[in-house]
Amino acid sequence: MADEKIASVSNIVVEKHILYSQYLERDVIADVYLPAQFLHPELMNLLLINDGQDLIKMPFDEMLDNLISENEIEPMVCIGIHCGPERKREYGTAYSADFKGRGDKAGLYSKFIFDELLPFIRKTYNAPSFKEKSFAGFSLGGLSALDIVYNHADEFTKVGVFSGSLWWRRKGYDEEYSDETDRLMHLQVLNGHFYPWLKFFFECGALDETEDRNKNGVIDSIDDTLDLIVELKAKGYTDQHIKYLELEDGKHEIETWSKALPYFLKWG
Repeated sequence: MADEKIASVSNIVVEKHILYSQYLERDVIADVYLPAQFLHPELMNLLLINDGQDLIKMPFDEMLDNLISENEIEPMVCIGIHCGPERKREYGTAYSADFKGRGDKAGLYSKFIFDELLPFIRKTYNAPSFKEKSFAGFSLGGLSALDIVYNHADEFTKVGVFSGSLWWRRKGYDEEYSDETDRLMHLQVLNGHFYPWLKFFFECGALDETEDRNKNGVIDSIDDTLDLIVELKAKGYTDQHIKYLELEDGKHEIETWSKALPYFLKWG
């Protein structure tokens, strides 16, 4: 079934698959984290995670194993999607590339998810449906996950954004940039809809970066995240839909995200 079985702990089996994407014109590595007893997928949740190569370094299988062993989460299926060499083109917002043309393949990446990856998983694991589907990601991968979930709300129920690149913008700061009109994800929410079943998890580290473009004493990554939460609440989302986690010692790195992931998994 799998191209390679790469790990196995008491509650989790990890299988590595390599599938060729016609949309992305490259091989995509997908690590599938399965419960040891995988009998009824329709009763389990599915979590897709961008930058799946980072999960191996955490290690994610041991994290899942511990949470399941301690009955803190239900058994679930997780897919770590490895990024490719054109990460900055494939991740982003399908709505528009950024001011440097990055993210121009985000629409193709979205098509890969729905037309290639999910059908492959359903066929390979004889899983025509799952209880719920969620998506998560780190940094630019977090922006990508949020963009895909928000624009395909009929497919998902939750999204996890860790140190999300929510500064993604259509103008450079030296091009009469405005927070109100030029951040691409904020624009989509501003012009978007309220989906009452959607829930959002945002994590920021107080040490994610040092940039503070508006000189208000708050780093940009936190400002951009809190501003997006304001936009979501203006649409009708409440604190019951949104969880915000700020880690005082959190940095823009795998170690921080590995600390934040269990909060997301238990919340979700």
